[in-house]
Amino acid sequence: GMFEHVGVGHYDGFFRKAAQLVADDGVFLLHSIGRSEGPGITNPWIAKYIFPGGYIPALSEVLPAVERAGFLVTDIEILRLHYAETLKHWRDRFLAHREDVERVYDRRFVRMWEFYLASSEMAFREQNLMVFQLQLTKRQGVVPVTRDYIAREEARLRGLEGGSRPPLRLAGE
Repeated sequence: GMFEHVGVGHYDGFFRKAAQLVADDGVFLLHSIGRSEGPGITNPWIAKYIFPGGYIPALSEVLPAVERAGFLVTDIEILRLHYAETLKHWRDRFLAHREDVERVYDRRFVRMWEFYLASSEMAFREQNLMVFQLQLTKRQGVVPVTRDYIAREEARLRGLEGGSRPPLRLAGE
């Protein structure tokens, strides 16, 4: 996501600006890769070859800036293994088209990208990486108390689309 490139030193400015742009009855959703342990450092290999300047934040680094900007946290969702599955599918597709990629990029890049996808998948499965979503508002009553409205809205939108999209499945279904 984009937030991993904002930088800890810019969180206050980022959330202050977001608070200026969000209407009083608006909702701000922040989706970011995060770490489930406290603040850390960026893997040196990732920093050098994949995401120079990137940093994966801990919630403990983000939430104080959210509060200082005047936002209320109305929901936090932690997507634990979801991104591991995403990375697995990306790697499978990448490998299925490896020869095509090698026509555009050199073998070194291809090996690095495969290593990045595989090691990132394992970090999400076995280490401390996750995706978090923060739902932020300026007032308590802007969103319903429970998440039930999400399924209702999804069904409504599916009806508008003529039911062309497959329904969302919940974990374990």
